[in-house]
Amino acid sequence: MDSSPKHPRFRVAIDIGGTFTDIVFLDAEGRLHTKKVSSSVEDYARAIVDGLREVFDETGLGGGDVVEVLHGTTVASNALLELRGARTGLITTRGFRDVLEIRRLRMPRLYDLTWEKPPTLVERRLRMEVDERIDVRGAVQQALDDGEVERALDRLLAQGIEALAVCLLNAWANPVHEERIKAIVERRVPGLPLCTSSEVLPEMREYERTSTTVINTYVLPIVRRYLATLRTGLDGIAVQGPLLIMQSNGGLMTAEAAAARPMHIIESGPAAGVVGAQALAPRLGFDKLITFDMGGTTAKASIVEDGAISRATEYQVGGGIMHGSRLLTGAGYLLRVPAIDLAEVGAGGGSIVWRDAGGALQVGPRSAGASPGPLCYDLGGTEPTVTDANVILGYLNPTALAGGAVKLNPARSHEVFQERIAEPMGLTLAEAAYGAHLIAASNMMRAMRAVSSERGRDPREYALFAFGGNGPLFAAGMARALEMARVVIPPAPGLFSAFGLLYSEVEHHYVRTWRRLTRGLDPAELTEAFGRLEGEARAQLAAEGFPGAAARIARSADCRYQGQSFELTVPVTESVTLEEAFGREHERTYGHRAGADEPVEIVSLRVVGQGLSDRPRVPDRVQIDRGAGGAAAARRVYFGPQAGWIVTPILSRGDLATPRHGPAVIEEYDATCVVPPGARAGLDASGNIVMEV
Repeated sequence: MDSSPKHPRFRVAIDIGGTFTDIVFLDAEGRLHTKKVSSSVEDYARAIVDGLREVFDETGLGGGDVVEVLHGTTVASNALLELRGARTGLITTRGFRDVLEIRRLRMPRLYDLTWEKPPTLVERRLRMEVDERIDVRGAVQQALDDGEVERALDRLLAQGIEALAVCLLNAWANPVHEERIKAIVERRVPGLPLCTSSEVLPEMREYERTSTTVINTYVLPIVRRYLATLRTGLDGIAVQGPLLIMQSNGGLMTAEAAAARPMHIIESGPAAGVVGAQALAPRLGFDKLITFDMGGTTAKASIVEDGAISRATEYQVGGGIMHGSRLLTGAGYLLRVPAIDLAEVGAGGGSIVWRDAGGALQVGPRSAGASPGPLCYDLGGTEPTVTDANVILGYLNPTALAGGAVKLNPARSHEVFQERIAEPMGLTLAEAAYGAHLIAASNMMRAMRAVSSERGRDPREYALFAFGGNGPLFAAGMARALEMARVVIPPAPGLFSAFGLLYSEVEHHYVRTWRRLTRGLDPAELTEAFGRLEGEARAQLAAEGFPGAAARIARSADCRYQGQSFELTVPVTESVTLEEAFGREHERTYGHRAGADEPVEIVSLRVVGQGLSDRPRVPDRVQIDRGAGGAAAARRVYFGPQAGWIVTPILSRGDLATPRHGPAVIEEYDATCVVPPGARAGLDASGNIVMEV
């Protein structure tokens, strides 16, 4: 690939949100072109292709200048949330037909007798049983009858299934019966989308394995169709570069791999920003970050420690928004695949401000979304939102946002907020708006505590890395409340999730149940078990253009004290024994470790294979094509009952080249940053705003 000055080579990152699709072009010199276009909900691929065409028209580039397309998408999660997946059938062992229905008997709301489980993705009449039995050591106890499989398949086909999941008891220990069923289905119905649990998730625990296999099958035809449509659209504008999709775990996978294992791209959207923060951490000189991403409807927090992202081995989709304690689970569909450990709350710029039956002020989780949006957008909204509160307080430009693209009507915010909130509560307009702002902030701090103090981490030891359209506005106040000393705001914070895609590497995760006690373990046996997983990882990466030294392998193991119900994942290294690594992690997570005589058990082995690029993914210095400063030199801003209203300078990011003390408001094309009185803000060498609170 020659990159002569005449033909710049661009990598393109595309992040789809519910309201906007963000597009970022980056070349090897660090030049950036950014574009926000409205998402086309009925066909997401159309907005992407139209947006790329617009960038080509504006810049004179063409499809041949694009070497790689990176994409974060909500297509798979939307199919689950809206229950619009394929009509899926399930074949399972006799007696295990209702595993999906029984679940784990966990309640997301302890005392709510009216709570109902979400409907199963496979209704009962599409779940078929066959006689077979393999024991926990993999020995066949009862052979499979091929005739019975054919009869079950005929009944499912008569019901019009579009995809088939197969999940037999103990197939993780021996997949022979699942492989037989797969051969029968491929012979009888070639082309029917089919997933077997021994290929999707060779791990013990019936419910987790069945749920994950069914989710993969349920979204498979939809993801396959979407990726094919997008590829055709890209080919139509002469973009021939490979299409790589963001996974929930923060790595990229090829479109072909995503079409086979869509379970890895369910939480594709929120992962990219955390990866961007991880990549910037060493350049910032911070080894501990809490990331905070606040958009229009949700706010998400995660953690980066010692250059590593915190990952969960399973999560739930579609159970409403999870916040605060992780103990109350069971609301959604369980997916046992590695994902970036995010805590999410229903708080964003569009969150509705309301009074409950007792007259107390509440914020969210309902949102005015993009349509009708906040009152000040003047698009027919009737309920006050967090954005309206921020306009009243003077934090947001009262005339326009997004470089003038969104015109505002602040009088509408003032009028409705006064009538609905301030008067009934006996408050001044500023006090009511500031109260709403503080409640929104405290809701979001619950998410930040869920990934820090609830995990045995002290937030005061971390810097707050804030992005998203609303993150920089709330960051300083939240950091102050949590006693965090530093806040970092990256360039183009409102587009940072798309930007984060550019930092990701191709990555594949493999897991296998392998139960052994760590004492008396034969090292050769462990090496051989890891070797089999590593072989799969290296073969996959080599096929994608990362042979030999271009592949990096990391090993870890899920461990527990013998008799515990849950495991912790710990890295497997030469320097520390597994027992010691597990003891340290147990103490950090739960505040204690067992005595030396308590046996530690390995439950599963994990391998991550990463394809390493031959050059840095993103240059050190990035130039953004949209400078945007505030039009006004100053305006009145309210900083709480003690400081009151202060005439505050309105700056652009470049004005912080000389550090200055607050108060100040920094206005940009895609976000607004508030520096409160008593804080100090300046730019670092890479153009990030670094605030000392």
